[in-house]
Amino acid sequence: MDLQMMFWLTLALGAGAVSKGATGLGLPLIALPLLTALVGLQQAIGIMLVPIIVTNLYQIWAYRASRALPGLAFLWGFLGLGAVGVGLGTWALDSLPERMLEAGLGAMLLAYVALRLAKPGFVLSEVAGRRLGPVAGLAAGTLQGATGIAAPAGVTFIHALGLERRATVFAVSVMFLGFALVQLPALMVAGIYQAHWLGLGLFACIPVFAFMPVGAWLGRISSPRTFDLMILAFLTLAGARMVIGV
Repeated sequence: MDLQMMFWLTLALGAGAVSKGATGLGLPLIALPLLTALVGLQQAIGIMLVPIIVTNLYQIWAYRASRALPGLAFLWGFLGLGAVGVGLGTWALDSLPERMLEAGLGAMLLAYVALRLAKPGFVLSEVAGRRLGPVAGLAAGTLQGATGIAAPAGVTFIHALGLERRATVFAVSVMFLGFALVQLPALMVAGIYQAHWLGLGLFACIPVFAFMPVGAWLGRISSPRTFDLMILAFLTLAGARMVIGV
């Protein structure tokens, strides 16, 4: 890896880490598009898996007390079908065109953001969350497997449940970790993952852990309304990126 690659890798992961520390998401959302432009989608996904696993293990431990908060019963069904979706998405990554899927999910995401801005009080009930969780998990897992970014389906659904900040961060971290732990062996079985990506992924952890505390500090000093708007901003970014295909 030359110095130019190290610079861009550090820049992309540093920006994503600030977002991750502040909101519990944003690491792949911000870093993956830039890495994809540099090395291609498959390698970008392979590099991102190690920091995704490590950072979400850290956040789950940091927010472990939140597992007892109300509203998280949906996670079991969500993760179960989500694992199936990751397998389907991994197959699609190497076999099917992604553009139509990305554009459709991006449009859905932007529509949800518009709804939240027009009706800020809109939330799904806990019962609806348990019923719809497996379907949302399947969609999020498929998108994770195919594009490396589960946020348009997974974070949209979790955000719609109206959980408090700690529960949201915990649920999103569990989602990202669970999907990554399924995606890594799936890529190996499919013959996509290459051994040297592991070294790049380990290097990627350095800027991530250097910049996550900055994001955590920003998250602590922000109001709940600011946190909500930051989530919507990241969802808007994801949706726009997928619609226009950049």
